[in-house]
Amino acid sequence: MVVGDVSTGTDVAVVGGGPGGYVAAIRAAQLGLDATLVEMDAYGGTCLNYGCIPSKAMITATDVAHDAATAEEMGIYADPDVDFGEMVAWKDGVVDQLTGGVEKLCKANGVNLVEGRAEFAGGDKLRVVHSGEGQGSETIEYEHCVVATGSRPVEVPGFAFDDDPVLDSRQALALDDLPDSIVVVGAGYIGMEISTVLAKLGVDVTVVEMLDEALAGYPDDLTQPVKQRAEELGIDFEFGLAADSWEESDDGIVVAAEDEDREASKTPQADGEAVDGELAEFETEKVLVAVGREPVTDTLNLDAIDLEPNDDGRLETDEQARTDVENVFAIGDVAPGPMLAHKASKEGQVAAEVAAGEPAALDYQAVPAAVFTDPEIATVGLTEDEASAEGFEPAVGTFPFDASGRALTTGDSEGFVRVVADEESGFLLGAQIVGPEASELIAELGLAIEMGATLEDVAATIHTHPTLSEATMEAAEHALGHAVHTLNR
Repeated sequence: MVVGDVSTGTDVAVVGGGPGGYVAAIRAAQLGLDATLVEMDAYGGTCLNYGCIPSKAMITATDVAHDAATAEEMGIYADPDVDFGEMVAWKDGVVDQLTGGVEKLCKANGVNLVEGRAEFAGGDKLRVVHSGEGQGSETIEYEHCVVATGSRPVEVPGFAFDDDPVLDSRQALALDDLPDSIVVVGAGYIGMEISTVLAKLGVDVTVVEMLDEALAGYPDDLTQPVKQRAEELGIDFEFGLAADSWEESDDGIVVAAEDEDREASKTPQADGEAVDGELAEFETEKVLVAVGREPVTDTLNLDAIDLEPNDDGRLETDEQARTDVENVFAIGDVAPGPMLAHKASKEGQVAAEVAAGEPAALDYQAVPAAVFTDPEIATVGLTEDEASAEGFEPAVGTFPFDASGRALTTGDSEGFVRVVADEESGFLLGAQIVGPEASELIAELGLAIEMGATLEDVAATIHTHPTLSEATMEAAEHALGHAVHTLNR
């Protein structure tokens, strides 16, 4: 029996239950609004189910095994036996716990949960098509709507994700068995994180990147330690090549990558063979395509509310997360700016508060970013060059982890902390970290920027010894010219 269309009403309708959407729905409910959250797949979105959480779980698990196997200098000799199936099952358990928690939090806060795919139907209405045969549809009338539909992996022509040997990041994190070899197309943060996991598990990894560097967009002195560590793990980098096609072979598949500037006389690539002076070929078992993500706005029927995405497929917003349609907000990956879960959550909070009549607004000056490679990279605020471009006279201080007592006791002393401040006022403007626990250490410096702290404030704050966090204090002292544990130069 087909269930007919039913109609309901709500103060705030949120489309998408990821880290932006569920936060918006919960915050709206906390403010006394009737909030309805529509999710077509799984509560928690890509981040909790298929991206941030499962990838970090796998990174942690593989680090445990790798660290145990490479601790000879500490007098530890081990050869861990990794059961990949059990590792994946543990990862899935972490994901289930968190996604189940999101659903419980929504219900506990009084959020109405609706499963299905939502699109605009005009006249401040959403049409929700429920999954499953005969489940029908539902019309939701709203006072305010928050679009939080997230993003999806970008496909490369010739590499369809529904082809068996071709993986996206979600599929790569859900493998039943490890391949012997893999070609990773893309050296951005997703490609680099998954490449590191697989290499530590013994997979032969080749990274094919059309640019001339890994982690483009980050300063070279942050990315070089990551690239060097990856090469030590056995990862081969092939820069300046664009993945072109793949075909089956006797031993798996052959991935072809094109370089118009390659000369036929050049030496073939380490794991490939130059063909006709224009192609390199790589024999492999699987290929992971990780060239980026694109916003999901094409499923929303935006024409029904006369809202048009920009050239990047995103919805332009103001400082209150409003789109060009007054009562429609856009947050997370469908809004301008970096695709970061914590940015989405803050935008969701602001959108809900604005819908409730609160004087909320977004402030992006201290949005941190992190790459969970080995070593980690984390940044917040301005770099030295960006500070100069904005008219500041930057004061810069650094502290290397190989001068940190705590870093040395962990056996992981690669990298440094760098702080950037305004020379005249001393106000902290930005920070960059590469090294152990960079993703955790950046929080202190983000808080310093948000509260308007100066170098003196950070340097005068007594930090526990011995800890990695002392490096932030030491970097501030270096910028002030009175460092004790590193040379002032």
